[in-house]
Amino acid sequence: MAPERIAVIGAPSSAGAYAPGQERAPRALRDAGLLEALVNAGWEEVDDAGDVEGFRWAPDGDDPAAANVADAAAVAGRVAGEVRRVLDDGARRALVLGGDCTVGVGAVAGVAHRGRVGLVYLDLHADMNVPDATEDGTLDWMGVAHLLALDGTRSELRDVGLRTPLLQGKDLVLVGFDPDYATAFELAAIAEQDVTVVTVADLAADPKGAARRALAALADCDVLSVHLDVDLVDFLELPLSENTERDGGVTLQTALAALHVLAAHDRTATVTLTELNPDHGAADGSTLAPFVAGVAAALAPKNCR
Repeated sequence: MAPERIAVIGAPSSAGAYAPGQERAPRALRDAGLLEALVNAGWEEVDDAGDVEGFRWAPDGDDPAAANVADAAAVAGRVAGEVRRVLDDGARRALVLGGDCTVGVGAVAGVAHRGRVGLVYLDLHADMNVPDATEDGTLDWMGVAHLLALDGTRSELRDVGLRTPLLQGKDLVLVGFDPDYATAFELAAIAEQDVTVVTVADLAADPKGAARRALAALADCDVLSVHLDVDLVDFLELPLSENTERDGGVTLQTALAALHVLAAHDRTATVTLTELNPDHGAADGSTLAPFVAGVAAALAPKNCR
């Protein structure tokens, strides 16, 4: 029997962000002991596939409505290639370390050759905006819109996979979504696309049940991708997310309980961590310790649970 192997792919990019910071997350997570924690969690092989070529955020005066879209798309394409490579090489799972949320487009694209993809999106936000629907031009909250190829999305990012769109609305579950953080455009798109929503209140009340609801909604999908945005966790408990708003989110324990259920599923091929800005934690990196330990435990292979 082949050993249980997880491959770790870094995507050091803040191309779709509001400012620099997230591009340092993959290195910070490794420095905080993530690879060792995965070994201790029971993975027989932890393959550090290194980092794809990333991009540090910069203002984009040429296309302010979709800032750095070509660079974000290039990173997503490189992530897709690495995800496909490590999984086809025998890894049980690919763990993608972002980076801003657009790297998740690459994680989904990387498993599209396996059939119908289901995406569980653990995030306070839907990320279903398009450039013309917002004024800031930040792709961080447009990634899901590009996966769905909503009208108004940019071809560079929506066409990084084997097909367009990469997802249908029925292939997406928003877990931890807070409508108070959504734009009118997003709320309309959620309804029009018939997206399954598990609210932040539902997640807080029953994290394992919320995860099981997501899996049930995606029962017909061939392969699953799980996306965890760190801003799902209350910033005052764990000040690591790019989004520093202090009036929302769930506990780290709640987020990890849901991740634990999702990662245990046989069809889950990728887990993506995004929106982590190391500079928002303690200068010595200690804020990362509980996050790294918790994520590694949540991703433990089934025979070690």
